Amino acid sequence: MFSLIQLESFVAVAEELHFGAAAERLNMTQPPLSRQIQLLERELDAKLFTRTSRQVALTAAGQVLLPNARRILDLCQKTSLEVSKVATGESGTVILGYTSVAGQSVLPQLLALAARELPEITLVLREGVSIDQLDALSKGQIDLGLLRPAVHRPGVQTHLVKKDRLVVALPAGHHLETGKGVLIKELVGLPLMMYSTHEARYFYDLVLRLFDSVGVSPTVTQVASQIPALMALVSVGLGVSLVPASARDFAPPGVVFEELVGPGGMEELNHSDIFLAWESEAGNPAAQRLRELYLAELQGNDATPSESG
Repeated sequence: MFSLIQLESFVAVAEELHFGAAAERLNMTQPPLSRQIQLLERELDAKLFTRTSRQVALTAAGQVLLPNARRILDLCQKTSLEVSKVATGESGTVILGYTSVAGQSVLPQLLALAARELPEITLVLREGVSIDQLDALSKGQIDLGLLRPAVHRPGVQTHLVKKDRLVVALPAGHHLETGKGVLIKELVGLPLMMYSTHEARYFYDLVLRLFDSVGVSPTVTQVASQIPALMALVSVGLGVSLVPASARDFAPPGVVFEELVGPGGMEELNHSDIFLAWESEAGNPAAQRLRELYLAELQGNDATPSESG
């Protein structure tokens, strides 16, 4: 089988129609160039050039080979470039998971970064609750996740990208809508729209810790796994809920918010931060490149990730 160097030598001579000029173009001397042509002719069992002391010309066989040789060399160059881009993370496919709140708050910044810095990568977006994203990361079904780490997973690494906290979601006109904040104890006896114990375990545990911190228990009347669903229940007056402050940006009409206030320890407990998560042993260069660029941008914008106000 002929080699790429033989095809390159042939194309150079065919385009220059001069062995000396072709050798100079390839940064080689004439004898090795002539040798490559001879090897190619032997491999193809065809004479490719007629050569006299005055001129070089393509034979009929050479005329047939020239366009095909160009296509082969172009394809090899294109393939080499594509492989290199995938290996360095400049192109490829990244499967990105995100929660409903992350989709409204931090996902747009990440998408803008990818479009600006890595225009040749393909992003596949998958919305899901945090625990499902952690499962998907462990199984290699997604490359990156924007989530709240409900439980520790061996091999999954996380980095804080946005500070957040729970606030009280109330139906408009509720008697607790004062603008002064709400104590946990003031929620006792009120119907609470609560997070599911499996899909939204992180929020479920956080809400219980907040109630336990002041020695009271919630009155749970409805359960949902997604924050938009909880706010929809609040909007029609079925009760109150505790949702991330960043959820205020996509609240439905009829929902108002109050800060969660309380004695010492409440501020330390009340964290519902968003993290970027990835599988430490995953080998997707595009995902690694995007992750590194995103974390570098966050660090450059602010040493401390922003907090929902």
